[in-house]
Amino acid sequence: MLLGGLATLICLSPRWRALLPKDRGRPDAVGGEASIGKPTGAGILFIPAYLLVCVIVVPFCGAHLAVYGAVLAAAITGFLDDRAGQPWGEYRKATLDLGIAFAAAALVLGVEPVEVWVPFWAPKMIEPTTGAELLAPFLVPASVSWPIGTVVLWLSINATNCSDGVDGLSGSLLSLAFLYLGAILYGVVGHREIAEYLLIPFYDDAAHWGIMAFSLLGVLSAYLWYNALPSALLMGDAGSRPLGLLLGVFVLASGNIFLLPVVAGIVLANGGTGLVKVALLRFFRIGILREIRFPLHDHARKNLGWSAPSGARQVHDRPGSPRTSGDRHLPEGPVRWRRAT
Repeated sequence: MLLGGLATLICLSPRWRALLPKDRGRPDAVGGEASIGKPTGAGILFIPAYLLVCVIVVPFCGAHLAVYGAVLAAAITGFLDDRAGQPWGEYRKATLDLGIAFAAAALVLGVEPVEVWVPFWAPKMIEPTTGAELLAPFLVPASVSWPIGTVVLWLSINATNCSDGVDGLSGSLLSLAFLYLGAILYGVVGHREIAEYLLIPFYDDAAHWGIMAFSLLGVLSAYLWYNALPSALLMGDAGSRPLGLLLGVFVLASGNIFLLPVVAGIVLANGGTGLVKVALLRFFRIGILREIRFPLHDHARKNLGWSAPSGARQVHDRPGSPRTSGDRHLPEGPVRWRRAT
């Protein structure tokens, strides 16, 4: 984590930030005008730095290097969209995301049947020589795992991209998701004794994926120094798309796709539900949730009147919390810290 954070701080220095394009703002987004003129596309700086750290700290593996290529491709396509005079069309971006998702799914899952596990289900088998009761492998052929993995990756890419609209929101939510996934990959499915005790599969390379997830925590921590309210830097599609891809990749590496809503439920609810609404309306003429704006952070600010920092305040302003039980002298508005450049 430390090496990832240091590498990110270096590549996000003012000298390199000056090369980034300026955000155009989104006319349909609530508060989008506040981002106009800020450097965007920072992912094209910190994603290569993260991949370099992974090459250094993660044991060498050809499949990992190929996944690094897919992540870099997602960052490059996102950056080209960030710097384009006119934003790319939805279908163009969706097609590129689909191609990258399919390639990454094939690289992570491979051509052999994949052993997976699902919650609350652990089939048993008897070892013929010793009579011991063991976990029976649940194998999914590549013809099934590839399409499912592609859908998971495409969904995580676009849900993450849609959630990147409030200072610090996407980076903080993804940091929590990568922390949980890193712990699961390194300490559960990547630990033979613990995996056997919990009756779930053990994966030889899971610990390597866990190291990659933990390294990303340092990268996001350094990025959030510049992106926390009031932000001085935006990751753009060059950051949100590869980060969403990595989110899905780590979920696939864990062997349980149901972990995606567990570790990134807010990301899916915020960005993914809007994708479902648009798809149903555009392709099936089915209208749902007509009174709700998506992403949900736009609905909260436009319809509920929340300010950017008030989401956290909604959690903390409860009876008995420090703010309501004695710290009434704290300012009601957002605290603006002076950030070193």
